[in-house]
This record gives sequence, C-alpha cells and structure tokens, in this order.
Amino acid sequence: MSFFDRRSDLPLKGDATSRYLPWLIAPMVFLSAVALAATFILNGLIGRWDRDVSGTLTVEVATAPGAAAEAAEPTRQRVEQVLKILEATPGVAAARALSQEQLIALMAPWLGTSDVLKDLPLPALIDVTVKQDTDLDIDALSVRISQSVPGASLDDHRRWLDRLIGLSRSIEWLAVGIVTLIGLVTAATVYYATRTGMAIHREVIEVLHVIGAPDSYIADQFAHRAFVLGLKGGILGLLLTLPILGGIAFGAHKMQGGFLADLSLPLVGVVAVLVLPVISALLAMLTARMAAYGALARMP
Repeated sequence: MSFFDRRSDLPLKGDATSRYLPWLIAPMVFLSAVALAATFILNGLIGRWDRDVSGTLTVEVATAPGAAAEAAEPTRQRVEQVLKILEATPGVAAARALSQEQLIALMAPWLGTSDVLKDLPLPALIDVTVKQDTDLDIDALSVRISQSVPGASLDDHRRWLDRLIGLSRSIEWLAVGIVTLIGLVTAATVYYATRTGMAIHREVIEVLHVIGAPDSYIADQFAHRAFVLGLKGGILGLLLTLPILGGIAFGAHKMQGGFLADLSLPLVGVVAVLVLPVISALLAMLTARMAAYGALARMP
C-alpha cells in the first residue's frame, strides 16, 4: 500500500475537499513560485550590477561642434585633457578612453550593429576605476572636469544604482508579502475544508470515539489526507510554473549582452521553487491537524 493510498477509517476520499482542494492549492503554489523566482532573479541581477559598477565612474565628452571629420581632432584633445585631470587626481587607479568599436558594441543590444552607428557623432566615453578604500571627492572632481573641459561631465553610477537597489528591495519585500499572504490563504482554505470534512463525518467520528479511538488518531487521518492533497496541488502548481521559468531561461540565453543580460535563476532559487510543493503539503497537514483538534475539543 503506497503512502498516498494509506488505509483510513474515515471515508475521506469521497469528500468534496478531495476534488477541489488540490485545484485551489495549485494556483497558490504557482503564484508563490513565480513571486519567489522573480525575487531571486532580481536579487541576482542587482548583485551583478553592484559588482560591475562598484568602484567605477564614467566621463562623457560631447563631440565638438562641426562636421565629423572636423570635430574628430578637437574631440580627441578634449579627451586628452580629461585623461590628464584624472591621472593627476589622487584616488583614481586607472582611466581609459573607449574606442569607437567599443562604443558601438555597448549600444548594439539596443540599436543593433548597423553601419549607421559608425556615422553618428557619438560622444567619447572614458572608463574610470577608483582605488578601493579611498576617499575620493566625486562632486569636486565632477566640477573640475566640467569647468576645465567643455562638454565633459562625470557620471557617478553609484547614485542611480542606490536608487535602483532601493526600488528592488521594495519589490522583494512586496514579493515576500505576496508569498506570506498566499500561505495564509492556503492555510485558511485547508482549515475550513477540514472543518467541513469533520462535519460531514461527524457520526463516524463519534463511533470511533465510542470504540476508544483517541483524538490524535482521528486528527492524523485528516492531517495525512491534507498532506496528500496539498502535495498533489503543489506538484500541479509547480508544473504550471516550469514553462514560465523555462521561457525566462530561454530568453536570458538569447540575450547576448546589455543591461538585463543575466536573468537566470540561481541554484538556491531553483531549490526554493522545487521545495514549494512539499512546503504547501506540510502547511496543509499542520493546518488540518490544528483544525481537527479544535473541532474534536468541541465534540461531546
């Protein structure tokens, strides 16, 4: 006899709960899995941005006025001026100007690799690496660069990244709240389903009491049944989630670069999503046991 077909003295298989409870738990597990996966993906994405941006600055030098051929030399002189300022600044570890090919490669994920980009007056970009554990006055450096070189401006990535991290943390807490709310709704559903089942089988339960069956034995019958139904619903919800996770993984694989390149679900996220059916089954079992004991305590 398998675990799912364990013998019971109560005819629980014929209950209405046996028919609708897995179908109620399945969408709840589905929503929880999607919210949980999104949280892990977002957290990994923010972590990657943080690692890539930490300790780096970017200086943008606008193209000098005039035709492309005439503006090339003045723009190069502006870049050289900015590089001299950066090299003379304590706390700057390295500074390098990006080539035209590198600029086109950066813009390719959004604008493609069309030859039209080569004819556009793209601004020059200088990648700046800041020494670790240094007290660099970024605001003062920004003012010095903008006043010394026309069309040059310093971009501190940390400012917008901090705002982005704050937004992502808010979204993560929202996802945690959604999962918690789904758990409470699941528990309430199992609770009332168990109470309904006990009301349906009240006469059988009273007979079992008469012949000496303890409350723990009766509660175990409902708890086991709730565990089985919760596991079935959880597995169904997980199966509904797999195509979405597969689509995200396929889309992440197709993306060759850019701002949202890494959308893969980390291993810990995969494990967390896979154990959701077991968690839903355990939650159903504990809730059913609690509901059964509560109802048995009110029986004469």
